[in-house]
Amino acid sequence: MFSFTPLSFAPGRRRFADLSEREILALAISAEEDDGRIYAGYAERLEADYPATATIFREMAKEEDGHRRALIAEHQRRFGETIPLIRREHVADYVSRQPIWLIENLGLERIRAEAERMEQDAARFYEMAAQRAGDAGTRRLLGDLAAAERRHEHRAEELAETNLSGDGRAEEDKTAKRQLLLTWVQPGLAGLMDGSVSTLAPIFATAFATRDPHTTLLVGLAAAVGAGISMGFTEAAHDDGKLSGRGSPLKRGLASGIMTTVGGLGHALPYLIPDFWTATVVALAVVFLELWAIVWIQHRFMETPVFRATVQVVVGGALVLAAGALIGAG
Repeated sequence: MFSFTPLSFAPGRRRFADLSEREILALAISAEEDDGRIYAGYAERLEADYPATATIFREMAKEEDGHRRALIAEHQRRFGETIPLIRREHVADYVSRQPIWLIENLGLERIRAEAERMEQDAARFYEMAAQRAGDAGTRRLLGDLAAAERRHEHRAEELAETNLSGDGRAEEDKTAKRQLLLTWVQPGLAGLMDGSVSTLAPIFATAFATRDPHTTLLVGLAAAVGAGISMGFTEAAHDDGKLSGRGSPLKRGLASGIMTTVGGLGHALPYLIPDFWTATVVALAVVFLELWAIVWIQHRFMETPVFRATVQVVVGGALVLAAGALIGAG
């Protein structure tokens, strides 16, 4: 939870070194409340697809609540019932937390890594807070909480062993891989194929019709960008992902649109070269690499047999290229 940052002297925010012991306790209470809610939010987010990991986060949320109660009791003992309002955003050199909606969209392993970082930050904060404490009871409590946070990584492993068997972890990892494929890889691959193949005909037809690299470049840019916009909107609009389980339409639209544009730009950009034949040879080499890269991606991520992927991508792409070149030359 705690680290020194360049924001130490930000106007309107206190420095950790300037906080009183009462304010440190109040800050720790609010931080434990926030972390408990974050873990509970992770559990709710993961319940449907990763129930075993959700159970782990629910247990961690309970432990954070136990820390919160101990801190409140210590504040009551020393300073009474009224707890000052101070939160992590009020302290300049206090580490921030990413909003849960940013983390939860990055996948299972990212959530697990963020939880581990949270526990490490909490341990550092309690270690430094214990050094500031003058009261023996407060110092002991903060030291105990620092040790508890240091043990939490091992505690998480223990909870994982209890709630997440080898088969359970394998099943959750399989689900995470499937979600990655459905949300990012499949739309991106479809876009890359469309951009790489569908733009071949207009680019090479223009190239052989005009023998002008600049005109070919402009047509190629227009074809790539236009295809990217079209594919992106189509992917995002035709399925909201709720029934199909394919994930966020925005993510799928971005993956499809960007990769479509990239696929088209690959063999358009060589026409920045002023010599027509040099540019065309480079563009053909890029097309060759693009098509075989798509074959590899299909085989690697989609488990498509190499022969079938070769026929679909390389042979199909060669036919489109030849059609464009023949039309342009005619």
